[in-house]
Formats: sequence, structure tokens, C-alpha cells
Amino acid sequence: MLGRILQKIAPRIGATVMLEPEWKIAGQITFRSGKRCYFRYNTLDLNHMGSSEIAKDKDYANYFMDALGYPIVPGSKTFFSDTWTKTIGVRGRKINDAYRYAQRLGFPVVVKPNSGSQGSGVTLVHNRVEFYRAMKAIFRVDRVALVQTPVQGKDYRLVVLDNKVLSAYERIPLSVVGNGKSNILQLLKAKQHRFKLEGRDTQIRTNDPRMATKLKHQGLSMRSVPAKEQQVFLLDNANLSTGGDSVDVTNLVHPSFKRLAVNLTQDMGLRLCGVDLMVQGDISQKPETFWILEINSAPGLDHYAKSGPTQEQIVEHLYLQVLKRME
Repeated sequence: MLGRILQKIAPRIGATVMLEPEWKIAGQITFRSGKRCYFRYNTLDLNHMGSSEIAKDKDYANYFMDALGYPIVPGSKTFFSDTWTKTIGVRGRKINDAYRYAQRLGFPVVVKPNSGSQGSGVTLVHNRVEFYRAMKAIFRVDRVALVQTPVQGKDYRLVVLDNKVLSAYERIPLSVVGNGKSNILQLLKAKQHRFKLEGRDTQIRTNDPRMATKLKHQGLSMRSVPAKEQQVFLLDNANLSTGGDSVDVTNLVHPSFKRLAVNLTQDMGLRLCGVDLMVQGDISQKPETFWILEINSAPGLDHYAKSGPTQEQIVEHLYLQVLKRME
């Protein structure tokens, strides 16, 4: 997706983009001066490697953000797979220790992969069975998991380039709205079909066990028929890659939130950064209670770009500014 966007906009500044033809996820940018830069997936030659590596590790990023005085999600602690625990020789951090820690925090708790992206593996768990199921799923793809206290509010992403917020949008978890006739599975399939018509390549995994758990706690299942206009949420994470929706709020962000996002980006040694916030209240109001969920040194904006023509223009403008800074 990024490669196609760059190929489209690069000629506006006299640059060219060569994509690796088989997978189309890696490319070379050649500017008018002859300077060459590279990208892979959403990672560009812009952020410093050390800062990018810290941003990819949620636990390390939390440590430094907390040390700098930024409000992080409370109660966050890492635990390790059995194999990794043996490798690094640490005690008291296995899955059973994680469960005891979750009990001390008090259910429900959030568990997530330490290095995951796009909401993969992020789960709100309410009891022992759900906890072990979610943690084992994480350890199949990551050797480190985070256990956290859940926070409530509106989920926002602010995209910062150097000293400016170029884009901001609210992220709403995957949901369906009832028509009084179709069951939830049918509504999900209709939503997937609508994504396809809109050119959005998001794949809704209707067999995701997190959906069944979320529905169960609402007294529902995939066969349930919601009432007309009834909104049913199917996931707790609000990532667009898992079927969430977005509402553009770029022109509504309170100046204090803009300063916060810019200062955080600079303090973490980044130039391009996606700052994910959970806000009790609204992004247009002066900050009171909020938490930094994560930072992302390679914010993927492809799902956002495909959510509408206005969003596509915003993303193209953002990457045009990125190209100019790289040049």
C-alpha cells in the first residue's frame, strides 16, 4: 500500500519510486538530486534506528515514556514464554506468575504481545480460562507478553511529522449495527463486502476467538439478531486493521494535545510517529484524564487511507511532506 502511494505522489516533487516486483512491500526512492532512500512495509529512511527499535518494544517504550513523565497505561508488566524464560535465566515471570499478577490487578485485564502491531493478540480477559487461552496464543507469535489494567475512553491516533500533527482520527472498535433481521455473522459478512467495494483490504476474521468472548460477555453469539439500530461491538481494540472504523478529527484536536504529541515524538527521538491515546472526554477539549497506549515509529495508514476519499487525500499529503523531509 505505501509503495503505491509513494509511486503516485513522488512525481510531484520530481522523484521516482522503484518497487520490488514480486511482493511490492520494499522499494527505492530516487530524488532529483540523485539521493536514494529505501522503505520496507511502512518503515522509511526517516527515524533513527535506535529510537525506532525502542518504539517497537512496548515495554521499553513505556519505561522511557514513564521516566519522562508521560501518563502510560497503569499496571503494565512483562511476562515471558517458558522457552525465553530459560534462555534469559529469569525467575517469577512465567505464565503462572502472570496469572497471579493479573489476579492482584483484578480482572478484567488486558494482555497483548510486546512487539505486535495492528491490534494483533490484544485481548480483554475476564477469568482464568480466557487469560491462559489468550496468553498461550500470544506466546505462539511472541516470546514476551504484557499484562495491563484496562483503561476506558475514546481511542485516538495522532500522526506527527517533526514539529507538526499532520493527521488525527478517532478509532472505533469493530462493530455492526442491527437491522432487526440479520444475525451478527451475516452483518459482519455484509460489512466485509462493503470494505471490498470501498477498496479497503481489511480482512474480518469471523473465527477470531476474541469475538466469541466479547459476544459472550454481552449475552450474544454470532447467531444473535440485534434489534434495528442496535450497535454491537465485537473487539476491544480499535485498530483499523481488524475492522475498526475511523472518524477524522484533525481540525478538532486541542492545542495541548498537539503539543503533547509533538513533544513526545521529539522526546522519544523520532521524526515520524503515530501517537495512540485513550482519552476520557474528547480530543477537542483541554487534556485532563488520558493515557498513552503506544507509540509507532512506522504508523500504517493504509487502512485509514481507504476509509474514504478525504482520508486518502490526507494520507497522500502526509507522505508528500515525508518525502520532502527525506529529500
